Amino acid sequence: MDFKSIKEMLKKISLAFLLVAALACQADPRITAVVSPNDLKPDIQQSVEAKSVVELLENFHYKRVAVDDALSSLILDDYLKALDGGKNYFLRSDIADFEKYRTTLDDDLRTGDLSVAFYIFNVYQKRFNDRIGFALKQIDNKFSFASNETYVYDRENMPWFTNQGESDAQWAKKIKYETLNLKITGTDESKIGETLKKRYENQVSQSTKFNNQDVFQIFMNSFTGSVETHTSYFVPTKAQEFNEDLARTFEGIGARLQLENEVVKIAEIIPGGPAFKAKTLEVGDRIIAVAQGNGEFVDVVGWRLDVTVTKIKGPKGTTVRLKIIPAGQEMASTPKIVTLVRDKVVLEDQSAKKITKSVTSGGKTYKVGIIQLPAFYADFRAMQAGDRNYKSTTRDVRILLDSLKKENVDAVILDLRSNGGGSLPEAISLTGLFINKGPVVQVRDRRNKIEVDEDENAGVAWSGPLGVMVDRFSASASEIFAGAIQDYGRGIIIGNQTYGKGTVQQGIDMKRVIGPADMLMLKAAQTASSKTNIEGTKTRGGAITSSGNTPEFGQINLTMAKFYRVNGSSTQHRGVMPDIEFPTIFPIDKYGESSEPRALPWDTIAPSNFIPVTNLVASRTKLLNLHNERMKTSLEFKNLKEDIMEYAKRDAETSITLNEAQLKKERDEQEAKSLARDNQRRVAKGLAPIYKKKDPKVKDDFAGEPKVKEDNDFIRDESLQIMADFINLK
Repeated sequence: MDFKSIKEMLKKISLAFLLVAALACQADPRITAVVSPNDLKPDIQQSVEAKSVVELLENFHYKRVAVDDALSSLILDDYLKALDGGKNYFLRSDIADFEKYRTTLDDDLRTGDLSVAFYIFNVYQKRFNDRIGFALKQIDNKFSFASNETYVYDRENMPWFTNQGESDAQWAKKIKYETLNLKITGTDESKIGETLKKRYENQVSQSTKFNNQDVFQIFMNSFTGSVETHTSYFVPTKAQEFNEDLARTFEGIGARLQLENEVVKIAEIIPGGPAFKAKTLEVGDRIIAVAQGNGEFVDVVGWRLDVTVTKIKGPKGTTVRLKIIPAGQEMASTPKIVTLVRDKVVLEDQSAKKITKSVTSGGKTYKVGIIQLPAFYADFRAMQAGDRNYKSTTRDVRILLDSLKKENVDAVILDLRSNGGGSLPEAISLTGLFINKGPVVQVRDRRNKIEVDEDENAGVAWSGPLGVMVDRFSASASEIFAGAIQDYGRGIIIGNQTYGKGTVQQGIDMKRVIGPADMLMLKAAQTASSKTNIEGTKTRGGAITSSGNTPEFGQINLTMAKFYRVNGSSTQHRGVMPDIEFPTIFPIDKYGESSEPRALPWDTIAPSNFIPVTNLVASRTKLLNLHNERMKTSLEFKNLKEDIMEYAKRDAETSITLNEAQLKKERDEQEAKSLARDNQRRVAKGLAPIYKKKDPKVKDDFAGEPKVKEDNDFIRDESLQIMADFINLK
């Protein structure tokens, strides 16, 4: 044996001894009970990560956390809610059994003992599989829909099932309702049973694909969420997804995939990506095997979608081969082999876009550019690598503004509706496109140190009339931008009170916080796992592998500070109040930061030293008066208020009738009301009405969908009118 071989052997022996010693030092798990032969179990890496998260939260979280018995109680409640929030699976006896762990989860997390968390999940999965099996047996029953029974579909505020019989009764009604629903919605009665069987068999299939990373993800987020709403833990694959979403780029073949009948199917080809350029894949093609470069093919039929995705994604410049069954061909057909070289894929459909609209006011017609911004994104990895053309919100919006100026628009609206935020630097730099220079946001950390972040670039990209559309789901970076525009008097904020997320999260790669001894132990465990396939490190249906962009040990997004506007007011909890406010269908006690029980409170600090662009107080008052006058005669505004009342009524309901005649009557009345409203609006706009499909009283030429599609967005249309008023005032 040569020296190199001896050295390698000694290295393996050393790692083995290290692993054995580390395992010996691990405390005995609190619970060793076996729920079923397929119980999922935690691994060493998850144990180490759990301990590290405890240290991070106690030492660096803004809230100054104590991981103690009180927090343990919250963790248990959150975990049970995450698993069975609708109270459809667990029995009261299960909950009573779990009570003994109410004040011990904090101790377990400190020692990395995840046995209780996995025990609770295994009980849940047993109950889940049992309920799905029961449901499948109910599908062939002959139901009568003439009684006045009701089905309670929302059990969140009800007690847990007392016994199996009570659970059986609820699930029997669930299948009865789903049968009735399919019947009323026009499904062929001979196909109803087949449809329901496929639905529940698919749930069985998905249940078998759960792995220990899924359990760890759910439990750790119950832990972090019990501390504060926006602190989150991500297992490696979820961390990669989060970071790619923030960057609006990823490295792969440029296709969106979906799972259908156990087979991964091409759902979309992303423009500009390798698959788009090669033109060798089509929407509907099914992937049955994947190979890396010239390696052997691995069959992926029956695999989890996320596991298959990790096999197909990979570093730019590497090759992946796919064995596919082309769309429209039988699964028994001869597969086709497609070779693709992975590349960087830019998600343009999720980036800033512009449209131009005309609006008439006071006898004049104005052109308004609307920039739709779904998130504040930035490709930090490309930026850090020195890529001068890295993807970012501010770069994209600047290009769109230049284009709109060439179109000679009279005003610009930034549409931030449902924009949940993203990059703080992008919120600052985007604000800088509309103000000359100055502070944009203040940030206070856990030591009460205040940092003022400024736009330091002189000049603006757009100096004309500006509007910002927001809604209840505009959050974080959206609120920083909208608040700054409002404080500077730079534009008019239109819409609803925003979400109220005024906290700062830093994404921390767990590799940075795991200690040297634990890291050596993990390396030893990984070496042993790769050789022996330790139970728990593989998924059911394929092994999850990490690419070069995936945080190997996961990532925690840790709340470390709070945002404050330049006027000193926090955006936390209260959000930004618009200058022109619309009623909203989403009540603030159920949606937004104010609905979160562990949200940090609103407060204030001293204002920054900033100089407003102008004082818009008088203009806001005039714009509001003009808006209110229009709303007095607005059909759409009337409909919106009716929708809000109807939504509140429906939201309070928790049950539904199982009487076929009654349910059909209620739905027909709702459809008729909706159709009448649509036609009232269309006629007011000079469009042809819509007739109910297959209505025997109406000629076929007019039945069904209208030939002229309606571009209906009341909030946007009224925002255009407000901007026209703003132009007139200026």
